[in-house]
Amino acid sequence: MIRLRSIPLIAVLATTGPGSILAQEEIGARYAQVEFGGRLHSQLATSSADGGKSTDFFTRRARLTIDVRVSPLLDGRVQPDFGDGKLELKDAYFRLNFDRGFRLSAGQFKRAFDIFELDSSTDVVVVERTGRIDGLSECGGVGGVCSLSRFTEKLAYSDRDIGVKIDGSLGERLRYLATLTNGTGTGGADENSGKSLAARLSVRLADDMWLSGNVARHDFVAADGGTEAATALGGDLEIGRFREGTHLQIGVVSGENWRLGDSTPGGIPGFLTAQAIVTRYFVWQGNGWEGVEPMARVSWGDPDRGADEDAGLLLTPGVFLYVKGKNRIGANLDVYRSGSGATEFSFKLQTYLYY
Repeated sequence: MIRLRSIPLIAVLATTGPGSILAQEEIGARYAQVEFGGRLHSQLATSSADGGKSTDFFTRRARLTIDVRVSPLLDGRVQPDFGDGKLELKDAYFRLNFDRGFRLSAGQFKRAFDIFELDSSTDVVVVERTGRIDGLSECGGVGGVCSLSRFTEKLAYSDRDIGVKIDGSLGERLRYLATLTNGTGTGGADENSGKSLAARLSVRLADDMWLSGNVARHDFVAADGGTEAATALGGDLEIGRFREGTHLQIGVVSGENWRLGDSTPGGIPGFLTAQAIVTRYFVWQGNGWEGVEPMARVSWGDPDRGADEDAGLLLTPGVFLYVKGKNRIGANLDVYRSGSGATEFSFKLQTYLYY
């Protein structure tokens, strides 16, 4: 039997030892079964923007996933990430599985908002959800380009946070997810006594067709030191599944861009953003390959609906080559056109190792 204090060493050996011998293997640890896995994403990115790196090699993600199962009632996960040259904790939660219709989690996890953020980076078919172009930071309040994920991430309506979560499936046609969190993101102490709420409800319209609605209420520290809150609403439609023929995701989000501050007579400026991603997976067996998947993304965003010529359009054609399962190579060309008419682009090539 392996003691829990030995797990960190075993975890490192699992990902760095010859052949990653322990990857995807279960190990007994006192009162639990522990399974190790992870992902490694390495990227080459270019940028046409002034001040951006013309070429850049870096480790985008290097995560070790430790799944712990104590009993059918209790399980959990710890997921450190060594990407971008720093150590950061991603998922880290304790979960009680009372029933298929009700699970309760405590710890750090993704907020219940935005389908594009809730999907795992091992599945998504864009190299960068935000369409990041190095050196470009012109989208009001949130910086970067005006893409859907840029708004939801930087305005803290989506992405990871610390708190409690409930989720479940009610029959075969209804799923729900709700989170109550600090609002300050990963690994940080709360800035105030307020809490952020997000909720998501999904209805199955037909086989492999889901319609979902999202709502988020994010608390933040205002310029005067007090606590205020901003709201966002969203909806999305998903048709198909990852790596199974045609897959389509369409989302719309509208809300308050609180990072712009109280710059309008009516209060916090409102933003609006929409995005669609479509892919087609083809089985391609031979020479060690398993499949090929061309894709396209269209993302539009307006950071201040009361201002002119500040919106932007992001177009992303690309293709992914699959070796086996989620192990693949992906190429994207992010082309961004701002409201002023300027165009910038970034080519990204990323390798995906899933173990």
